[in-house]
Amino acid sequence: MANLAKRITVDPEQCGGRPCIRSLRIRVTDVLDLLANGLTPDQVLEELPDLEAEDIAACLRFASQRLNHPGVAV
Repeated sequence: MANLAKRITVDPEQCGGRPCIRSLRIRVTDVLDLLANGLTPDQVLEELPDLEAEDIAACLRFASQRLNHPGVAV
């Protein structure tokens, strides 16, 4: 979890307070959208050269943790 906090940052003054990668203006959702659209992690790194492989893993862990909470189905 500590490593995740170093990789995923939230700043209300940046990107509307959305979670970003290492205070860059690359949102977690940007990375997840690229992966969801079929890009491989290597292709994401080519598309966003400021990223590191650990950043992609952190995005996936972050999303998993956000969704791993019980909720009421509607």
